[in-house]
Amino acid sequence: MKRLLLTVACLGLAVPAAASAAAVVGAQGTVTVTGAVAPRCQFTTATDNIDIPELSNTTTSVLDPATVSGAPHATLVGWCNGTASTIQIEAQPLLNSASAATGFTNRVDYTATATANSVSVTDNTLVANSDNTPATVGIFTGNIDVGLSQATSPAGKLIAGAYLGHVIVTLTPSA
Repeated sequence: MKRLLLTVACLGLAVPAAASAAAVVGAQGTVTVTGAVAPRCQFTTATDNIDIPELSNTTTSVLDPATVSGAPHATLVGWCNGTASTIQIEAQPLLNSASAATGFTNRVDYTATATANSVSVTDNTLVANSDNTPATVGIFTGNIDVGLSQATSPAGKLIAGAYLGHVIVTLTPSA
């Protein structure tokens, strides 16, 4: 009987100690922190010029295609932060605003190419929107090289005066 009382007494002492230890254990909660960054593309240098001082053969006054394909390249600078961002180019012909008489022309067509992040896109001014399909450029930052090639002109001599055309490079953000 003494043994039973001793066991019960030990148990009685152990129970309050266990209850006391359980009261010390705390509870935890979790806060999840989220954020987002929207896909973006920006030009840090959005303009440049390609100057071709003489488009024609100086003897015949017809287009000299080598003057266009040999022209210096232009450099734009930009970036995109989305993995599916695209680059697209639109070439607009070189035009002289003066009317061309019979046997003369006021238009020079060409192919323009833009290269960024080792991805190239092209457009030719002969057929509007024929080959200026966007290409995935992804995440990049750096130079966008713009060059001209494959110049043609309708039959005839180029009329004198200034010719103006544009190459439009578009960066479109996408995640």
